[in-house]
Amino acid sequence: MTVAVAVTGVGAVTPLGVGAARLVSRLVAGGTGIDGGEARCTDFDARDHLTARDRKRNARFAQFALVAADEAVRQAGWDDGLPYPAEDVRCVIGSGLGGGPEILAARTASPLTVPLMMPNSAAASLSRRYGIRGESSAPSGACAAGAQAIGLAAGAIRRGEARAVLAGGAEAACVPLVRESFAQAGALSPTGRCAPFSADRDGFVMGEGAGVLVLEDAAGARARGARVLGHVRGYGAGSDAHHVTAPPPDGAPAAHAVSLALADAGAAPEDLCYLNAHGTGTPLNDASEVRSLELALGQALPSVPLSSTKAATGHLFGAGGAVEAIVTLAALRDRLAPPTLGLAAPDPDLGRLAHVPAARALSAGPGGWLGLSNSLGFGGHNSVLVLEAP
Repeated sequence: MTVAVAVTGVGAVTPLGVGAARLVSRLVAGGTGIDGGEARCTDFDARDHLTARDRKRNARFAQFALVAADEAVRQAGWDDGLPYPAEDVRCVIGSGLGGGPEILAARTASPLTVPLMMPNSAAASLSRRYGIRGESSAPSGACAAGAQAIGLAAGAIRRGEARAVLAGGAEAACVPLVRESFAQAGALSPTGRCAPFSADRDGFVMGEGAGVLVLEDAAGARARGARVLGHVRGYGAGSDAHHVTAPPPDGAPAAHAVSLALADAGAAPEDLCYLNAHGTGTPLNDASEVRSLELALGQALPSVPLSSTKAATGHLFGAGGAVEAIVTLAALRDRLAPPTLGLAAPDPDLGRLAHVPAARALSAGPGGWLGLSNSLGFGGHNSVLVLEAP
């Protein structure tokens, strides 16, 4: 790859609070956003951030995206407008369900019914807000959608099709119908706790939120004097072709995505110094994911600090990959891995893993400060990012 992709801004709305800094500080301190068996963004009040018009014309998931994007754009130094021609800037915001929850709650139709429910409405709102005239899109790879968005955005920059992209994911699906569907599928924790990689794990906890990153051609970012937070070094993706909700036990398709991401980054398994696992806390996912990591990373795996932040944020679905990319970059930047909360008794059947039950210092690998963020979605969507901090 001849074009480096820089991250110049990040923003987040999560159950741990509003703002990327709040997300990271609470994660490292062992905070949790899970309460009463779900993880809602209780600190978020749209009235504090958005006009009445924006609140009316955007579903909750898109409101999250607007606020996260505003933070990312400010950090990137885009306060005075786009630093590149509008046609050279894109917007890619993934979501699994989009504004579906608003439709489930609706009793009558209005001119805004369809615009509110469209999964692409967050990307459309951001393009209007910032005057972005390049392609806007909305990957919908379920729990992998946010990572898909970042991977697709990075690819567009590398190919010279865009100079900058707003990329991320957003979700707000904590409604009874969705909750009951996950419960009937056996994916939701009946005890209301998320315990990835634990011997007694019994499912995930539903969450909501958004994560948005500003990606730029690194040369362009340097030329305008932007602070570079890190780089998207590699992306790998594939499909299970197995089952709509269950991953294949052998983990082979996800392993292939990991290998593709490392190859794209020009990195070896030994170069990794942190791994943010998908780690949903379901018996099937964690076992399959660990098997995939064993296949892809081999003897390097037991030496790579590994944690799942879903134990603190809940499962953010389409937002998860983007939020976890932000967390991974922060871990690499701060040289500090966030913990997997509540990991008192790791499952011995999952083999030797470098678990992080409490925040721990990281050491650079032979390739510098490289980390891997895993996102595996319902339907068999596997998306993997390799990220780098200075």
